[in-house]
Amino acid sequence: MSELRNIADAFDGMLAANKIAKYTYTLTQSEKQELNLENGDFKLMRTVFNNTGSLRVFLGSKMGAVSGNDITEEGLKKLIADGIAAAESAEEDPCHDIAPDQGKDVFRQGACEPDLDRFIERIREFLATVAKDYPKVKIMSAMGSYDRWTWISRNTNGTEYEAFAGQYHFMIEICASDGEKTTGLDYTGFSTKDLDKPFIEIADIKEKLTNIELSLNPVPMEGKFEGTILLTPSLAGQFVGIALFNFAGSGSIIDGTGLWLNKVGEKVASEKLTASLKPYDERIVMGERATSNGFRTEEATLIDKGVLKTHLLSLYAANKTGRPVLKNTGFDLVIEPGDVSYADMLASIDKGLFVGGFSGGNPGANGEFSGVAKNSFLIENGKIKCAVTETMINGNLADILQNITAVSKEQLCDGSAVVPYIAASGVVISGK
Repeated sequence: MSELRNIADAFDGMLAANKIAKYTYTLTQSEKQELNLENGDFKLMRTVFNNTGSLRVFLGSKMGAVSGNDITEEGLKKLIADGIAAAESAEEDPCHDIAPDQGKDVFRQGACEPDLDRFIERIREFLATVAKDYPKVKIMSAMGSYDRWTWISRNTNGTEYEAFAGQYHFMIEICASDGEKTTGLDYTGFSTKDLDKPFIEIADIKEKLTNIELSLNPVPMEGKFEGTILLTPSLAGQFVGIALFNFAGSGSIIDGTGLWLNKVGEKVASEKLTASLKPYDERIVMGERATSNGFRTEEATLIDKGVLKTHLLSLYAANKTGRPVLKNTGFDLVIEPGDVSYADMLASIDKGLFVGGFSGGNPGANGEFSGVAKNSFLIENGKIKCAVTETMINGNLADILQNITAVSKEQLCDGSAVVPYIAASGVVISGK
């Protein structure tokens, strides 16, 4: 990968020869060493190399964006030709732009050299632990990989970023069976920069294994009631992310439909909720270092004790609306922990639903949503009663954030986000 800087230098020369006065590009070389398992056996070990180039060309107020996976001399020449053609055919729009000069920087993240023997040991250790402690769980497939890449990004304002990064990734697909009884499939995974912990102790692996065994005797949900939902950290992060992008993201702010269009500085959620983007948090394995607009990434508090602090606007959206740009496009989400334990949260719920997954469309502009609760358990009198099937939940996502009743002390970290359990009231729970 050391030749990437030479390739970038040559690319600059080609762009200059084509008299392109304004551009920004990123060149990337990556390597994936992959291990695949089926039914507990190693089936595939391979190394995959990949090169990519992305280029934005500006011709006056026209912008053309192109990408490709050939960064040889011929491939880069074609990328330039395609970029010029795309810009020439684009509509005039002066809101397209690149960040001002950010200087030069080099980023190093994660594990830049792998220990594959130790990685395989950890996978075998995990498989043995599951076989011993979770005899009813079947690991239908598993995938482990070590990913390493380097990239260079430059623009005509003078910015240059160079990055070297590496991480381990592990993902499983599981079900449970007992005689003729079997569950549906569930999956989870994580990224890590080291191999210090047994895999069963990372992210929500242990919870997923436990809950899928408990799902062997589900009961069809009957009736309908308004109650409290207790969201797993992974699902809580999804709900908060969907709300932020739907109500305060670039698209909804540009078209004026965002529910939080004029809510910056106002309360949009419970005071129990504080959500930030923290790419430099030690628990985030591959936090963003530079935005797609060319800014050096900055940390940002999105919601502070329920108060909306900023919209999530790209440089284009900021120019289009006259509002501040968010110098963060990676969404490395950290939700601050609460002051109660998960056990106490559960004990406080008279009637509700523990929700491990959700299948449904995005909420409407007003926040209304409806969908199927997956991997879910009925809660009665502060205890998990049983696994349920054919269960629907519906409500308003904006109201859910306002109706948060508790946030747990415990946080889940999967390498890309750090999120606690979140409970919210006022949700309609019903049989299909």
